[in-house]
Amino acid sequence: MTRQNGLFSIAEAAELITAGHFMTVAGDETALRQLPPGHWLGGTIPYFMSAAGGVTARDQVYVHLIDCFATPPRLSLRSADQLPDLCRNAPENGYSLIIIPAFGECHRSFAENAPNYEDMYMKPLAGWIAGVHLDELGSRKPLVVLGENGEFAEDKVAVIDVELPAGRYAQVDIVNPFRPGQLPAIRFADAGFAAGACEIDGQPGNLAEFLVANRVDTRLPLVADYCGALVNVSIRSIDRERGTVEFYAPVFPGLDYRIAEPLADYVSAFQNALPPPTTQPDFACNCVLNYLYAELHGKQAGHIGGPMTFGEIGYQLLNQTMACLSVSP
Repeated sequence: MTRQNGLFSIAEAAELITAGHFMTVAGDETALRQLPPGHWLGGTIPYFMSAAGGVTARDQVYVHLIDCFATPPRLSLRSADQLPDLCRNAPENGYSLIIIPAFGECHRSFAENAPNYEDMYMKPLAGWIAGVHLDELGSRKPLVVLGENGEFAEDKVAVIDVELPAGRYAQVDIVNPFRPGQLPAIRFADAGFAAGACEIDGQPGNLAEFLVANRVDTRLPLVADYCGALVNVSIRSIDRERGTVEFYAPVFPGLDYRIAEPLADYVSAFQNALPPPTTQPDFACNCVLNYLYAELHGKQAGHIGGPMTFGEIGYQLLNQTMACLSVSP
């Protein structure tokens, strides 16, 4: 079997594990439970972007192989109170990949606090939020798994720390097709996954009322400039009676958010934002909201594949974005 990242049958992935490869694996829980012990981390999700296009599958898994390292990578499960040490304990020259189960304390804690972790942005950190089939929301739990002992967890973070050889380095990039639109700037007083009261164009306002009054397409995220990078916060729901809006990632105070400019062609916009076809990252993931809103099932959306997740991690939690990690040269 050719060693490359991609969508594999359970038997093919098991062969790679048995051969001793280090890897991350994304797949439905039923598929991950069929894999043998070995040097792998896993997270639940049944949505993927493959060479053939968007796929929803329970009998296949997406594999990212890790074959460049100076010493054997360290695999672990960590609790929420260990998250602030993620980057501090990471290799001086290398990177960390993490998988976090959606909706739990680890998800909330990382999303709200990661920008303040020690050594954050100094050491490359990428990964994704594990989820479930959308038909099973509320009936199944997103999980991560440590392949070395087969432990599944809904309240821990799966981490693999990779030390690179001298002369090699890792870089994290994000691909975001969205740009801030023309509606007024929005500011929030507090960080969180929900908001109501806010400032709109410098005046007190209510976000739910603003979105409804302007007939905003809630498939468009809020976009803000986070120290030079445009970061999305996707809208989960609007509660008109309570005057609140829930998000898939937290908003933060001190930033100007704007509703994204509509995309004339969702798929083309994403393809145009990708790096050249000659560039293939060592790790990549994309957002399940892009999978849904662009109707990617069976469609190709560029040359970079990976799981379509409940959130992407490029140092911090991202929405409607592709996160990539590349090892150079």
